[in-house]
Amino acid sequence: MPTVGVVIPALNAARFLGPLLDEIRALHPELRLLVVDDGSTDGTADTARAHGAETAVHPVNRGKGAALLTGYAWARTQGLDWVISMDADGQHLPSDLAGFLAVARRGKADVAVGDRMADTTGMPWLRLATNRFTSTVVSNLAGTRIPDSQNGYRMLRTRLLQDLRLTTTNYDMESEILVRLARRGARVTAVPTATVYGDETSSIHPLRDTVRFFRLAARLLNEKGTDG
Repeated sequence: MPTVGVVIPALNAARFLGPLLDEIRALHPELRLLVVDDGSTDGTADTARAHGAETAVHPVNRGKGAALLTGYAWARTQGLDWVISMDADGQHLPSDLAGFLAVARRGKADVAVGDRMADTTGMPWLRLATNRFTSTVVSNLAGTRIPDSQNGYRMLRTRLLQDLRLTTTNYDMESEILVRLARRGARVTAVPTATVYGDETSSIHPLRDTVRFFRLAARLLNEKGTDG
C-alpha cells in the first residue's frame, strides 16, 4: 500500500474535530493525519493533538488554499506518496476514504476528486447550480471532465506538487490546482462521496469568492497551453 497522508484545513473547528479524527483513526490507523489550524481562536490545534493528529498552525487566518499548501508541503517533506484533503466540519465522511485509497492502490490515476453529483438530495439548490456551473468551467479549462470540481474531498500524487506554480491562496486554489495538474498530463478520476450538510458555518464569501473564481478562470484561459 502506498503511503498516504490526510490534510484537514481547519478554522474554528474544535467542536467537529474530535469525532472526525477518532473515526478516521478507527477506520484507517495506517494514515498520517495533519490538521492545519488556520488562525483559529477556539483551541482547534489543541483538540487535534488530543485526538492523535499532527498539527501545523497559522498564527493568523490565511485562507483555505494557504492551509492546503502548508499541508501539501508537509506531505512532500514526509515523503508520502499521496495526500488526501478533507474538510474539518463533518461534510466529508471518513467512510468515503476507502474509495480514494482504492484509487491509490490501483495507481492508474494521479488525481481523484470526490463526486457528490450522483445523489444531490441534501445539497442546497444554489450550491448545486453553482457547482454544476463551476465544474463545467473547470472541466473546459482542464481539458478533462471533472463532475464536482468544488468538492474539497480529493487526493493527489504528492510528487506532482513539485515545482507546481500556483497564483491563488483561497478557495479558488482548489480549482486552479486541478486545471494546472490536468494541463501537465495528470490523469484525473472521480470518487463517489456523500452529500452532507449540517449546521456548520461556511467560510465561503459568495460575492468575493465568485469574483476570485472568474478572475482565475480568465487568467487560466489566457494562459492555456503554457502550463507544463
